[in-house]
Amino acid sequence: MTRIILIGYMGAGKTTIGKPLAAALGLSFYDLDWYITMRYRRSVAEIFAERGEEGFRDLERRMLHEVAEFEDVVVSCGGGTPCFYDNMEYMNSKAETVYLKASPEVLAAHLRMGKGVRPLLTGKSPEELEAYVSESLAERERFYCKAKHIFDVSLMENIKQVDRSVEALRKQLGI
Repeated sequence: MTRIILIGYMGAGKTTIGKPLAAALGLSFYDLDWYITMRYRRSVAEIFAERGEEGFRDLERRMLHEVAEFEDVVVSCGGGTPCFYDNMEYMNSKAETVYLKASPEVLAAHLRMGKGVRPLLTGKSPEELEAYVSESLAERERFYCKAKHIFDVSLMENIKQVDRSVEALRKQLGI
C-alpha cells in the first residue's frame, strides 16, 4: 500500500506533479479541494462564503482524514491544509509527505500564469503578488517543513522538466 501526500504553497505544482506521479506509479490521484467540491457540490469559494474559514477548515480536516485512509493514492492538498489543527502530524502518520518547495519569485511567476482562477490574487500587480506570496509563505513554511521529504520544484516550466521532476521525486521517495 502506498500513500503520498503533496503539500506546498499555491502554484507550487502539487497537481502538476501529482497527476503524472500517480500515473507513473499506477496509483489514484486525488486533489483535496476537488474532492471537497465533488462531495459537497460547492466550490471551495462557496463553502468559504457559507461557512467562513473556520467552517471550511473543519470540513477540510474531515475530508483529509477520509482521503488519507485510501490505499494506493497520491493526494494533493490545498496550500493551507497543513497549517490547521493537527493536519501535518496526521498526514505524517498516514503517508509519505512531500513539501514541494519553491522560492516566492518562482511561485509568483507560476501564479501570474494562472491568476484568473485564484480570487485572492485578482487585481494584484506583479510586485504586490510577490510581496503577498513572500509574506504568506513565511507564515506557512514552518508547517510545510514538517513534511518527511522536501522537494525543489523550481524547474517545472515545461513537460520535459515535469517528467524529470517526477523521476527525481520517485528516486527521492525510493519508489
